[in-house]
Amino acid sequence: MLEPPTMVFKYRGRTLSTQDISFIRDLIASHPAASRYRLSVLLCEAWNWRQANGIASAMLARGFMLALARAGHITLPPPRRVMPNNALRRRLPQPWLLDTSTIEGKLSELQPLEFHLVRRTPQEALFDSLIHYHHYLGYTRPVGEHLKYLVSAKDGRPVAALAFSSAPRHLGPRDRFIGWPAVLRRANIRLVAYNPRFLVVPWVRVPHLASHVLSRILRRLSSDWQQVYGHPVHFVETFVDPTRYKGTCYRAANWVYLGLTTGRGKDDQTRKPNRSLKEVLGYPLAANFRKLLQAPS
Repeated sequence: MLEPPTMVFKYRGRTLSTQDISFIRDLIASHPAASRYRLSVLLCEAWNWRQANGIASAMLARGFMLALARAGHITLPPPRRVMPNNALRRRLPQPWLLDTSTIEGKLSELQPLEFHLVRRTPQEALFDSLIHYHHYLGYTRPVGEHLKYLVSAKDGRPVAALAFSSAPRHLGPRDRFIGWPAVLRRANIRLVAYNPRFLVVPWVRVPHLASHVLSRILRRLSSDWQQVYGHPVHFVETFVDPTRYKGTCYRAANWVYLGLTTGRGKDDQTRKPNRSLKEVLGYPLAANFRKLLQAPS
C-alpha cells in the first residue's frame, strides 16, 4: 500500500507535499535558462493555476516559489532585474481644486446622481485625492481585485467616493454567518467583496445621502465585478470602528451586524489584540448567497 504524501509546506491555504516540491525542483532543473517569471508561468500551466478570468496566476506563483526558496526547499535562478519599489516611487495623491461650498438640502434636490466606475480612468486621481485628504484613514491602494466609484450630483460636483476590494481570507464573524468550511472558504473567498473606504465629502450635508448611495452601489456591484474580473460577488462586508462611528448609514441600508473582530490584524503573530475591535457588517447580494458561496469551486 502506498503511503500518503508527507505535507511539508503551506502557503496561502495551499499545502504542499514532498512530491509537489520534487515536481517544482524537476521543473526548475528541466528549464535551466528560464527566468523566475517563466518558471511561475510554467508552474501555473502544469497545475492549471488560474484566476477566474482565465489568466495564469503568475504573480501568486512567483510569491509561492520565492517562499519555498526562502524556506530552503528549492533553489531559484538569480533574479534578472530588480523590480522597482512601488511604495517608494508612488507619490501622494495631488490635491484637486474643487468647489467646496456647502451643499445642503433634500436628497431629491441632488438627483439625478451619477455613479462612475473610475478605476483606470482619468477620474481615478480625483478619487484617490478625495480619499487621501478627506477620509480619516487616508488613501491606501486596495488589495487584489478592486473597484472604485465616484458619485456626483446633477451639477457634476463629486459628493461621495467608495472603494471595494478583495475580502480578508479569515474573518470569524463572516465565516460563521456564511457557515462555510475552510476548504470552501479558500476556494470561494474571491466571491466576497470588502468595502475598505466610504466617503461622503465633508461639504455635503444632505440627510439620507450615504445610505442611498450604498443601496444604489450594491445593485450594480456584482455585475461590475463580473465585467471587470470575469466573476460575480455574492456578499459584501465592511468594518466600523465603534469608537468613532455607529455605522448608521450601513444599518439604514440594511447591512447586518455579524460580530466583532479580534483586534489582532491579518499578520498577527502574538494572538493578542493590538488595535481597537471593529464591528463587522455584511450584506448579501443574492438571496441564495449561502448556496452560492458553499458551492464547490
